[in-house]
Order: sequence, then C-alpha cells, then structure tokens
Amino acid sequence: MKPEVVHALRHLQRNILAGIITIGPLFVTWMIFSFLFETFAKAGLPLVHLFAAVFPLDWLNDPVFQSIFAILLTLILLYVVGRVMSQVVGRQAFGLFESMLERLPFIAKVYTSVRQLIDTMMAKKDSSQRVVLIDFPIRGQKCIGFLTRTLTDSASGRPLAAVLVPNAINPTSAFLQILPLELVIETGMTMEQAMSMVMTGGAVGPESVIYSSGVGAEDGAAEPMTAED
Repeated sequence: MKPEVVHALRHLQRNILAGIITIGPLFVTWMIFSFLFETFAKAGLPLVHLFAAVFPLDWLNDPVFQSIFAILLTLILLYVVGRVMSQVVGRQAFGLFESMLERLPFIAKVYTSVRQLIDTMMAKKDSSQRVVLIDFPIRGQKCIGFLTRTLTDSASGRPLAAVLVPNAINPTSAFLQILPLELVIETGMTMEQAMSMVMTGGAVGPESVIYSSGVGAEDGAAEPMTAED
C-alpha cells in the first residue's frame, strides 16, 4: 500500500477517534436526558388530557406543546409531592401508604427492593451505606460496590457485609454480594463519584482511590456468595 494512502487512513482514523471522544459524552448525556424527558412527557400526558377536557383550547392539541406541558406538569407534581413529604403530616401519610403496600405480596417485594436501591444510591457520605471495593468477579480483581448493610453469620458469629455491585454503563442491573466484612475495602468516594465512574465505564472519577488493605488480604477466605439482583 502506498505511503500516501497509509498516511491518509491513519489521519482519517485519528480524527474519527478524536470525534468519538468529543461527541461520546455529549451523546450519552443526550440519551439520558432524552429518556428522562420522554418519561416525564408520558407521565404527564394524562394530566394534559384532563386539562384539555376542562379547558378546550386549540393550543392544547399541538403534540409538541403537549409534550412540553406534560413535562412541566410532571415537574410541578414532583415538586409538590416532595414539598408535602417534607412535612410531618406528609411523612406520616406516606408511611401509612407504605404499610399498606407491604401487605401486598408481589408488589411489596418489588417496591421494597426498588426503594432500598434508591435509598442506597442517594445515601449521604456519613451514612452506613458506603462506596467500597470487593474482589469480584474473581479474587484479585476489584469491583466498585455499595455497602448497603452489615449482618452476622449465625453459625460463626462472623460479621458479614451485603454489597450491591452495579454493572458498568447500566447500573440498573446489579449483583448482590454477601462476604466477610474484613474483605471489604472502603474507598472514601462519595456516591456521586462512584456512580459517575460506573456510568462512564471509569472515564470520569477521582484521581486517586484507596485500593489495597492489609486486612483480609492473605486469609484464604471462601469465595463470596453471589445472587443476581
């Protein structure tokens, strides 16, 4: 192959790669916001139809304006719900509503799992839910996880940790690891930093992280149990 052709191909490859690196984060950001906007629009569309039934205005029949108005109504509804939940009466009413959901067999399991996952993702830095590293999928390879709770081995009394390990790029799918507490390494990262690393495949994150720990590094403990969440 002629040198001119090789140079042109390398030039083309280098610039295409630079374009992917530049556009990639923008494209992922656009996909996330597009998904949120579509979800908000679908959620608020019944409110728009109800509003149009009460006030039969011509501009309410425009599909573009319907989507914008639906998103606006959804955001207003979320604000109102959040405002009400911040009050004592609102928290008590929501607690009563949750207690009713817990009596429904299948719905209770799904709702409780999703609620615990969201609480874990939104947990404060000083809470019991922390960003950690564990050996996964094999020993010697570290994986980011969220320590959601601690428990005790009923046979030996050994402290155990329940760690939720989200999949990279798609954190809605995850694994639940139960392993000895001494094998868990606290990273010092915040939930926001950890989620940024997971969703970007490690491209975005802190410059340094606590990776090694002398505790439990040579103890030959059994492999942790795995259950897909």
